[in-house]
Amino acid sequence: MMWSEKYRPKNLLEMVGNEEAKESFVKWLGKWIKGTKPLLLVGPPGIGKTTMAVLGTKQFGYDLISMNASDVRSKQKIQEILNPILGNSSVLGKPMIFIDEVDGIHGRSDFGGVEALVDILKEPTIPIILAANSDVSGKMKNIKKVATTVKLRPLPPRLMRLYIEEILKREGASIKIGNMIKMIIDSRGDIRSILNSAQALAGGFEPQLDKSYETHNIEESVNLFFNAKSPEEAQAILYSMRIDPREKINAFYSSIITSTLPVNILKDMLDVLSEADMLYGKIIRKQEWRLLRYLDGILSKLYHQGTTIKYSKFNLPWPTLNRIRWDGMAIKGLTRNLAKQMHVSRSTFSTFYLPYLLCCMKNKSLEMDLNETDSEIIQKEMALIK
Repeated sequence: MMWSEKYRPKNLLEMVGNEEAKESFVKWLGKWIKGTKPLLLVGPPGIGKTTMAVLGTKQFGYDLISMNASDVRSKQKIQEILNPILGNSSVLGKPMIFIDEVDGIHGRSDFGGVEALVDILKEPTIPIILAANSDVSGKMKNIKKVATTVKLRPLPPRLMRLYIEEILKREGASIKIGNMIKMIIDSRGDIRSILNSAQALAGGFEPQLDKSYETHNIEESVNLFFNAKSPEEAQAILYSMRIDPREKINAFYSSIITSTLPVNILKDMLDVLSEADMLYGKIIRKQEWRLLRYLDGILSKLYHQGTTIKYSKFNLPWPTLNRIRWDGMAIKGLTRNLAKQMHVSRSTFSTFYLPYLLCCMKNKSLEMDLNETDSEIIQKEMALIK
């Protein structure tokens, strides 16, 4: 098990550091009444904002409804997601809303999102907690006006050292003092990062990192990896990604599968991801965490100089996305063939004909002379609409 998960605090008292922030948070949640301003937690990634919200929810008996910036990008989305919750709070038990990375709302696609969110924050009917890495942007100024801001700060080096030494003692492991100091400095007070680094070092994995590559932002890391000028540079960037292994595999998969690549390169990359996934599955099943040191070595084979791959994020796990992708391609092929037989465009067939055919087949009121492959695809579609 990853140490960042194994030693995740089980209550607010177990959270390390930020005592003033915890006190402010507990007072806000303990005295909350209808109309109380939402709480805005501000601090760098990995410092405990989400953990604080989750633990507070459990300790005060609330039901957490969690979302992030992508869920509240537009006025329409906010109305679809938040209004039903706010208008039916008595039916939903004791809900509390947590919106993570609220400072990530930006761009044309987010038109009206901030304004609609601010309107809701002005008159809250249930507790609302927001989390942001920074509060200096123009849009954050509007949110700060209607929220109570609590800042979480990076843990000081001395506290980080005491904390990690206690973890190493529990694990019966040790780290060289030089590596310990470098690890503490490089973590910049990020608890999640230092736990992952300590686990890797304790397992005997000591990559030589170029400090200029170090980043905890997944999007930036993936883009840097594929834009690297050499395999060695790509490998250094990969080793600097101090994130959960599953999250790392998912990030590469979703980025690769949405890019336009030659078939041979796409095949090679999917083979690499399959190998990485099998290794991680073995680690989880048998709890052989010593094998984790080989994961980045496998993923480094994804590097192909000159490829035009950019980070793309999906909320679904990549095995599910893989099934959707390949089934979707088969359905497109079926649509193309049937549209040709009926002398209509693919768009017309997909919009008007296919739903009707599926409905008829579902009700066994229509039989079609299909080959085995097409029949299987139709059966899958029927299962989806039941």
